[in-house]
Amino acid sequence: MTPNTISGVIEQLNEIVTRTAANEDRAGYFAALYKRVTIAVADKITEGYFDDNARMERLDIVFASRYLEAYQHYREGKSCSACWSLAFETTKSWRPMVIHHLLAGMNAHISLDLGIAAATVSPGAAVINIQNDFNKINIILNELVNEVKTDLFAMWPLSKFIVRLNTSKLENEMVGFSMIIARDAAWKQAVEYAPLNATDARELFITERDKAVAAFGNRLLYPSLWLKTVISIFRVFEFGTVSSKIKRLNR
Repeated sequence: MTPNTISGVIEQLNEIVTRTAANEDRAGYFAALYKRVTIAVADKITEGYFDDNARMERLDIVFASRYLEAYQHYREGKSCSACWSLAFETTKSWRPMVIHHLLAGMNAHISLDLGIAAATVSPGAAVINIQNDFNKINIILNELVNEVKTDLFAMWPLSKFIVRLNTSKLENEMVGFSMIIARDAAWKQAVEYAPLNATDARELFITERDKAVAAFGNRLLYPSLWLKTVISIFRVFEFGTVSSKIKRLNR
């Protein structure tokens, strides 16, 4: 059921986190991170952080509903966007690190869903009015992602070795995903999508954007041979059950 409040979004995300942790389902990694982000946004709305807090709640609901619908469709064997299908299919594999599961979800949700959600809440010329709040929500997301990334690298025995290296450079190479670039691309997408009125034009736009986002997701998950070898070594030392990792992300 589509939520109509931000508390309803958090409730549905919590249900996914609980279910996936119980089932050792890696789809819970992104759900746990997204729940943390949504709680942070809800807290900021309560504080009056955004220029238009009522509009920001609508944006959060529309944005989250795209993920919740994709997740439900995939569980039920229905079709969903290619970038989300890639992220969900990847959860069946042991090889990717937790951070790459998170980034596959972030790639789909930010690079495809965020711009569409922003343009849906502020269509046409009104899209420009949401830009400042759009940037603010990305600041919140970026802060949480950096916090989670630090937590993930710190949980492995190899972390002391990583610290001796140029950690930020290594992490950036392993991640291959820039929040700044993703945010700017999502805003450009919102501006391009907002003026479209015809259903066919909107569907074509989403289809073409989905292809590009899925292609980038494949590059994230299946990098060069050298980087793939490095990641595989790190993955061997990523101890803990799927459930324990979900619970860590859900803290």
